[in-house]
Amino acid sequence: MDSRERLLTALEGRQPDRVPISTHELCALNSRAWENQDPSYKRLMAAIREHTDAVAMWNPRCDATVFASAAPVEMETETRRDGAVLHTRRTLRHDGWTLTSATRETDGVHTVWPTEPWCKSPEDVDLALSIPYVPLTFDFSDFARISQEVGRGGIVMATVPDALLLTADLMEFSEFTIWAQTETEHFAQALAEMHRRNMQNLRRMLDAGVVDLYRIVGPEYATPPMLPPSFFERFVVPHVSEMVNLIHAYGSRTRVHCHGRIGQVLDLILATGADALDPCEGPPQGDIELGEIKRRTAGRMCLFGNVQLGLLETGTEAEVDETVRKCMDEAKAGGGFVIMPTSTPMNSPLSPVVERNLLRFIESAREYGRY
Repeated sequence: MDSRERLLTALEGRQPDRVPISTHELCALNSRAWENQDPSYKRLMAAIREHTDAVAMWNPRCDATVFASAAPVEMETETRRDGAVLHTRRTLRHDGWTLTSATRETDGVHTVWPTEPWCKSPEDVDLALSIPYVPLTFDFSDFARISQEVGRGGIVMATVPDALLLTADLMEFSEFTIWAQTETEHFAQALAEMHRRNMQNLRRMLDAGVVDLYRIVGPEYATPPMLPPSFFERFVVPHVSEMVNLIHAYGSRTRVHCHGRIGQVLDLILATGADALDPCEGPPQGDIELGEIKRRTAGRMCLFGNVQLGLLETGTEAEVDETVRKCMDEAKAGGGFVIMPTSTPMNSPLSPVVERNLLRFIESAREYGRY
């Protein structure tokens, strides 16, 4: 089997020639990914290219402005640098009111951290959603490039938010959880509006073109202890199920991304009808072992996981080897499993320890993953 066949077989819950190996967000078959431009990642990316099965994370460009909308808005952007840290502050003005947000980026760390949310209260959310919604337009022209680069070496995966993520991210996380539990019906109204926008945007994305797999992010916002399982049932399951059904109608597959303590909501995740689940975190970050997830999903869902990034950052090669072997023992049988770290490095330069351990992860996965 080639890598594409191997991954698609696992996603169908069947047994390929060996367990597919994914390095999560590190993809050696995307020339525009930052890790392929960084000299410190060169040796690792060469090994990933030769020995793993690419799940290339790629999204079409779109014209989004704010709040899942392409609405034209009055926006001012200010930046300032404090040593290695770039601070960005945005000011949005509409119909006589003002909202602000801020982010932080650190040199050598490939991510953007929010430091101030747009909305400081539920009333601010009402203001934000009072801006008339304009559906997004998607540009699929770059798909030919990524599809050619990936080829038979893997599959292409887009990432799409659910309504919970879109709504929760309007506020600071602790404020969102308080709002959801103390003004639940108000929260539900905002969530319903975000879901309406999200479904229209998703349909327009799919109309522009369809990729192999869609990763749905956001359900983890409603896992215990953040919110009780009843909230997951109300605010995740129906919305994600509708997304899954739409993506399936276009002939593609879905993967729910849900960090944290999924033990109490695993049956609810299954109820969405999604084809796969990641990253299946074990204790102490999660609350359920990989083998138990495999038993409870009983072939109804492909599992991606669950080698912890913390182990790759601080562990020994022997510990990595043992962890990979244990993952295979718990989830390999019968297929429907892709071994993968729960996260990947975002720092530059690459730590020699992380490089060493990811190379061991790949080598051990090839050894223990044969059927």
